[in-house]
Amino acid sequence: MAVVVVGAGIAGLACARELVDAGVPARVVERDTRVGGRLASEWLGGRWVDTGAAYLTADDPAFQGRLQSWRIDGLVRPWTDTLRGQAGPPAMRWAAPGGLRSLAEDLARGLEVTLGVPVTEVPAAGAVVLAMPGPQALAIADLPAAREQTWSPVVTAIITYARRSWTDFAGAFVNDHPVLSTVCDDGDRRGDRAPVLVAHSTAAMAECADPGPRMAGAVGELLGIGDPVSVQTRHWPYASPSPGDGWYARHGHVYLCGDAFGRPRVQTAWLSGRAVARAIIQSTDR
Repeated sequence: MAVVVVGAGIAGLACARELVDAGVPARVVERDTRVGGRLASEWLGGRWVDTGAAYLTADDPAFQGRLQSWRIDGLVRPWTDTLRGQAGPPAMRWAAPGGLRSLAEDLARGLEVTLGVPVTEVPAAGAVVLAMPGPQALAIADLPAAREQTWSPVVTAIITYARRSWTDFAGAFVNDHPVLSTVCDDGDRRGDRAPVLVAHSTAAMAECADPGPRMAGAVGELLGIGDPVSVQTRHWPYASPSPGDGWYARHGHVYLCGDAFGRPRVQTAWLSGRAVARAIIQSTDR
């Protein structure tokens, strides 16, 4: 049974990787020109900057094993176990020296991936996996589970300074702030000490026109630093889902997966895609 996976984010690639490794033919179709989805990294100012997800965490044994494999290959490194303002016990955050997108590229290696091709209807295949936010999946198929999902937007601001003028802090949750949700020291995260901060907005700020200057101003006020050299923004209309139940949804031969199935983080997306693959493999074994 051939499988078509629509979406080359972490969930779709994890799904396709599991299928192919089990001998099930699978191909991935992605509307963007690059793999990764919200594992987004860009080459800016002569260095990689993460412009989507901020880091990885792992408390599932299988995903911990995946992280250790990436660590051995030099693709990830432990970053920090404490962010300012965090609730609960310390939890290790992992960063990628070459940007988080490099992890998606690693998963995609050896897979049949077609980039730059929008999908507007359910492809002809024995099974179809829609690895994407529910609102985007509805443009392809009217799935009840997709209609039930709720997503919030986020703006990422990449704020570059002439020099590092703040006290080292790795990153911070900015609780109950009208503009900011998190701020990360990208020079610390990347390990090159570059004078670059990356901030994520609140959902309300993401709905505002030209949020970059307000986000940079809020970061400056928070850290007590001066004006930046430049501010660039990236808008993510479907960035943060409300946590859902189960690992995926199935409607006939169409599956929906991603980080909306559980706590919204990279680990959840990886586990969701893998769970769909295993369900498909079991169905072909019968």
